Amino acid sequence: MAVSKPVFLIWGGEGWVAAHLKTLLESQGKEVYSTTVRMQNREAVTAELEKVMPTHVLNAAGSTGRPNVDWCEDHKEETVRNNVIGALNLTDICFLKGIHITVFATGCIYNYDDKHPVGGPGYAETDKANFDGSFYSETKAHVEEVMKYYTNCLILRLRMPVSDDLHPRNFVTKITKYERVVDIPNSNTILHDLLPVSILLAEHNETGIYNFTNPGAISHNEVLSLFKQYVRPSFTWKNFTLEEQSKVIKAGRSNCKLDTTKLSNKLKEYNFEVPEIYEAYRNCFQRMAAAGVN
Repeated sequence: MAVSKPVFLIWGGEGWVAAHLKTLLESQGKEVYSTTVRMQNREAVTAELEKVMPTHVLNAAGSTGRPNVDWCEDHKEETVRNNVIGALNLTDICFLKGIHITVFATGCIYNYDDKHPVGGPGYAETDKANFDGSFYSETKAHVEEVMKYYTNCLILRLRMPVSDDLHPRNFVTKITKYERVVDIPNSNTILHDLLPVSILLAEHNETGIYNFTNPGAISHNEVLSLFKQYVRPSFTWKNFTLEEQSKVIKAGRSNCKLDTTKLSNKLKEYNFEVPEIYEAYRNCFQRMAAAGVN
């Protein structure tokens, strides 16, 4: 029996991650389309799926807030409509039509605690969310609890995503522009390493939840030290404490390490390995320097 050629449809077509996905899929010679149809509009979603007839949907849409997640604190209804109602609606219609969907979710649903201290074990996919310091994180944690029951759905938890340029959405760009930064280890997602994995898993119709970061955790100071070493030798920065940070932001920020054992074990089946976070950052900044990004 002939295997049908995969057709990809990216939701959130004008977004940062969506653009990277489209470029990557095109470079692989894949048939790919993108859309900006609102996920919560059931009729429009159905019409778009029937027009494109994808085998795989990649959902990179949703509200993260502009310029940051503080926006969600003042736009709760819109955040729910996009991150909960819209996300479930799209997943549900894909399920009814027999379409595999990959959801680019977030791992910012945890915070260090007594069982998962700094330097200790990371949070596994089976651990209950324990961070409700921001409305954004709250919506993402709640929708994941429901979405995980869909048997056509692959949920990938990104954290603090990093690209090989200094795009405004890049985590590195953000912290280089802050007046002061906290210095706490966190799991990060280097898009160069992980986005090809998302396509690999989607094409093999994998489902379930995966912590979607490079193995390990790295502190903000360590990231900026590597940035200074490889990209911008003149760069300087200042630190402040979590208490000081809390006085200048509306919503709390998740700080945690995610356990990537499940992802690593799955990728061994495909002879694929994701570099650990320090190596990944060095590689990323070397690519930046080689491309003249500074």
